[in-house]
Amino acid sequence: MIRKIILCAICIICSFSSASAQKFALIDMDYIFKNIPAYERANEQLAQVSRKWQAEVDALNTEAQTMYKNYQNEVVFLSAEQKKSRQDAIMEKEKEAAELKRKYFGPEGELFKKRSSLMSPIQEEVYNAVKDIADLRGYQLVLDRASDTGIIFGSPKIDISNEVLQKLGYAN
Repeated sequence: MIRKIILCAICIICSFSSASAQKFALIDMDYIFKNIPAYERANEQLAQVSRKWQAEVDALNTEAQTMYKNYQNEVVFLSAEQKKSRQDAIMEKEKEAAELKRKYFGPEGELFKKRSSLMSPIQEEVYNAVKDIADLRGYQLVLDRASDTGIIFGSPKIDISNEVLQKLGYAN
């Protein structure tokens, strides 16, 4: 029993000593992306197309609301067949708006595809720069301080964000 405890303690100490020999670095992806003009342009382009598509969806929703208000005002004068026809038309317009919203903004929608096509090349370029620097300097781990990974403190000495920007050709 004591032998197992001693063996476990030795294993833990060895793992700590080998971990302390590893080199780590930090980057701030938000900072890096804010200093890449192509990323900012892509974000603006996405915002513009998003506003345009949202206006299309809003127009259909407004049309459906107008149809419904008109229906409510005229319902007492309509026959059962006319009521059913108007209700169907309103539901069809609401369905059309929902489908358009899903087409543009859904998980596999046009905005997702556009974001991927615009952002992926930039993100890949940054990843490759980080990987090159990590390989060159012997970093086994590079953490993003901008993400919610629970980093409470990171020394500025190990932050390579500016070096990544320089490697990408963006002096700051």
